Amino acid sequence: MDWERGRMRNVSQNRRLFVKWLAAAPVWGAVAWQDFSRRLSAATSTSNVYERIGVRPLINARGTWTYLSGSLIMPEVREAMEAASRQFVDLFELQAAVGKRLAALSGAESGMITSGSAGAMAAATAGCMAGTDPAKIWQLPDTTGLKNEVVMLGGRIAFDSAIRLTGAKLKVVAELADLRGAINEQTAMVYTTWRDEKLPKALAITKQAKVPLLLDDAAGIPPFENLSHYARMNVDLYCFSGGKGMRGPQCSGVLLGRKDLIDAALKNYNPYEGSVCRPMKVGKEEIIGMLTAIETWQKIDIQALNREWKARVNKIAKLVETVPGVSTKIYVPEEGNSYPTLKVLWDEQKFGLTVAQCDEQLRAGTPRIEVLTNSNPSLVAAVREGSGDKHEAPPNQLEIVSMTLQNGEDLIIGRRLREVLNTARSRA
Repeated sequence: MDWERGRMRNVSQNRRLFVKWLAAAPVWGAVAWQDFSRRLSAATSTSNVYERIGVRPLINARGTWTYLSGSLIMPEVREAMEAASRQFVDLFELQAAVGKRLAALSGAESGMITSGSAGAMAAATAGCMAGTDPAKIWQLPDTTGLKNEVVMLGGRIAFDSAIRLTGAKLKVVAELADLRGAINEQTAMVYTTWRDEKLPKALAITKQAKVPLLLDDAAGIPPFENLSHYARMNVDLYCFSGGKGMRGPQCSGVLLGRKDLIDAALKNYNPYEGSVCRPMKVGKEEIIGMLTAIETWQKIDIQALNREWKARVNKIAKLVETVPGVSTKIYVPEEGNSYPTLKVLWDEQKFGLTVAQCDEQLRAGTPRIEVLTNSNPSLVAAVREGSGDKHEAPPNQLEIVSMTLQNGEDLIIGRRLREVLNTARSRA
């Protein structure tokens, strides 16, 4: 009877594996066609601008991380930046005109293009401390006699140096209940990344205290509705990154909100000589490119994009699941970078392969593939040490983010990941 039960169990397992192979059959056909196309294009390919100086380009399955160069700009953005590069323009006039256009697009009173969300944080802080007074603008980062405290609602973050470099002093408040008591006559601004039900409650407190609140939602687009959502909530200032889901220029961002605060931020920003944020330049190309990205997003069918992104990771799932013992899960993260993401799971001990080892093999292969794990090569080590976070680190898992993949890269990743996992399983 034991022999019979074992035989039936093997039959059942083989049947499940056969079904997985059957589901993957169309994907394998696409892989074969891709091989043929790659050999054909290799014969006519030109020199790569990165490879000629010894830098290996990569397939980005990790997401819109700055150290991996963010995202790829949309074709419309590329064309607009090229057109902008051909003429001279007055940057004061350009930012003023773009501010009016941003107001029309978002519903906010005004806006400005910045050097990423970090640039927006610095400009907002400087504006809230120095206003438009030339003497105070020139005085920064010396904040003597100025309101110079920024309440960090929710705790410190790795990017708060963008606030501190203006001369501001941080006051850390972890809980909403402590916000009212943290605000005093020295409070210049409240900063937060909260986007849930706590945000309107925080706004009620800051509005009563007449202190502006800056909401940092760097990775908050998509959904594009966030551009106007915070304006309807009457958030004083809010910002997005241009080089993440927005798919604008990598070194761009946007700051939106009250006109008086945007005007003050602009006075403390490039191209004003003597302003503390002068080094955070955005040129005419980035300004027009970022505006174009925002305008383009108004026409994009996000549902169609989500279907396309999900189809990419679904192909990878079908390929890797043909390896016995490997399972997958497709989900959409709730906290930023909300794209269909594939989680690949296997028993590291049975396979004799850890997530970190698999990650390294994918990176070392050709082409180079970067996937999402719990590592962060761009984090300054002291940030983790000084955060006060005593929570246990999350388990190391391998995930594949769909949004940063280009056409055909899903097949390359699926085949390569299957090869790594299958080889490890066979050896084990």
